[in-house]
Amino acid sequence: MTKIAVLGAGSWGTALANQIAQNQSEVTIWTHRQNQADEINQHHTNQHYLPKAHLRENLKATADMAAAIQGVDMVLMVVPTGAVRSVAKQLAELLKAGQHPIAIAHATKGLEQGSHKLISQMIAEEIPAELRTSISAISGPSHAEGVIQGDLTAVSVAGADQVATSQLQHLLATDTFRTYTNPDLVGAELAGALKNIMAIGSGILIGLGYGANSQAALLTRGLVEIRAVGTALGAKPETFLGLAGIGDLIVTGMSPNSRNYRAGRALGQGQALDQVQADMGMVIEGVNTTAAIYEFAQQKRINIPITTAIYQVLYQGADIRSEIKELMTRPLKSEA
Repeated sequence: MTKIAVLGAGSWGTALANQIAQNQSEVTIWTHRQNQADEINQHHTNQHYLPKAHLRENLKATADMAAAIQGVDMVLMVVPTGAVRSVAKQLAELLKAGQHPIAIAHATKGLEQGSHKLISQMIAEEIPAELRTSISAISGPSHAEGVIQGDLTAVSVAGADQVATSQLQHLLATDTFRTYTNPDLVGAELAGALKNIMAIGSGILIGLGYGANSQAALLTRGLVEIRAVGTALGAKPETFLGLAGIGDLIVTGMSPNSRNYRAGRALGQGQALDQVQADMGMVIEGVNTTAAIYEFAQQKRINIPITTAIYQVLYQGADIRSEIKELMTRPLKSEA
């Protein structure tokens, strides 16, 4: 039996840990809040993040990371982008006392501000190579709320190590949750991060009163920008046509379960960004990712007009309707 630790007891971490527990694997979820660990262990719920969910009784929780990773074969990190380095650093210190290196995976969708680094790059910098056998990532159209309720879901497990991705693939797979492997880790991570920008834009349109035509146009042209940035960073173009790419873009850009979509909708309805972030109570990854990608594109001279418009709204206080008009009245061009 594979023993795995999931670091991070937010909605997605909890949903993935519960998914793995369905396969009778030995899984422990780590949280830095003792009261949350007590709730999961005693009541099999996580009311703050997944209020309607009843968790598997074989899913255990702890606020002690050392206890969580004791004897594990794999660690799955599911923490916000801003916490990746600190959690990875803490994990590395604990792994130094271990008997052998372990597989590391993550399910975080974002980029580091300033450095523009991927989650896997941050993990690799904080956890020395001698302490890990591989780094993989889970990505795809998969809202935690749907997964926990048994909604039919398919995701991609990406990474260069086929043994590790296959292991994680089988740990997650059930009759309601289908997993595919993909060797393009860079592409999967970038697709998962960049679609959050477009989800904010899609929500803005709905908040303003626009409809499905507008959403479809933004998401389709947004995919062109995502692919342009991705290939500039070494990703394979075909990855953006798969689950981690267009699949995740569709579900995140059109579902009220997406916090990035909800944030955009609130902005479109006239709320200030600070208020939206305070009301959400959870990290809105697309906000930081917008800044990171805008800065990167400026440096590399990549034309990303939709992302630029969203950046102007989020960080420069630009008028939303003026930005939309400017996008729609740019010089006409071929789609090819």
